[in-house]
Amino acid sequence: MGSHPIGVHVGPGLTDDGELDRGGPLARAAELGADGVQVFLADPQGWKAPKPRPDAADLLSSDVAVHVHAPYVLNVATTNNRIRIPSRKLLGAHATAAAGIGARGLVVHGGHVLATDDPAVGVDNWRKTFARQYEDGGFPVPVLVENTAGGGNAMARDLDAVGRLWDAVGGFGAGFVLDTCHAWAAGWDLTTVVDDVRAVTGRIDLLHLNNSRDPAGSGRDRHAPLAAGEIPAELLLHVARAADCPVVLETPGDTASHAEEIALLREALA
Repeated sequence: MGSHPIGVHVGPGLTDDGELDRGGPLARAAELGADGVQVFLADPQGWKAPKPRPDAADLLSSDVAVHVHAPYVLNVATTNNRIRIPSRKLLGAHATAAAGIGARGLVVHGGHVLATDDPAVGVDNWRKTFARQYEDGGFPVPVLVENTAGGGNAMARDLDAVGRLWDAVGGFGAGFVLDTCHAWAAGWDLTTVVDDVRAVTGRIDLLHLNNSRDPAGSGRDRHAPLAAGEIPAELLLHVARAADCPVVLETPGDTASHAEEIALLREALA
């Protein structure tokens, strides 16, 4: 342990005019003592494609590990053509933009199908997303599917659902993001979660280390600071040690609290 970057989600780091805000993600990483960052490249609740960044060259050449999070609105699993087709296109656009700043991967939620749909259709829609992209040479960065906290007919809420999804997309090199708050909310056992996930996917590429404001199995996605939630802090550190992979914090808090969490993690994982 100790060789993997520890980062924090810092937002896009841009003003509405496209200028760097507070020095951008690299300045925020330095301020926090982080060696990794996670950023959005566009409005996470919108459908606009990423625009060129003024700090692209700096991010590309930096030693700071960069991960990009795709917009929350993307849902390549759905049977709704008006959402699925734009989702596929926007996923490709974000992957291209992520490669342009040297990102290690593009995080995307597993999505869901409608309550009246067979989840197998959603799994096949994910397969088609990868298959069609690979006809054009594949994604330019690894696409990392993240487990989700709740929702009916979700592709990555339950471990058995993740297994069905991985049977369809694992062969295309899909990566996996384990979010501890989401896993807790979905009722997963965090004492064994790393082994449980790897038994299904064979990998964990990134750990979103978040506490939860709600009890286990709540289905609620409400993050809490590492030491101030329903999940025992030592259990979170246990997951981080077992995962032995890059970590990104998505915890609420200010600069000082995030710097403290990063220092705590770095000491615990050393």
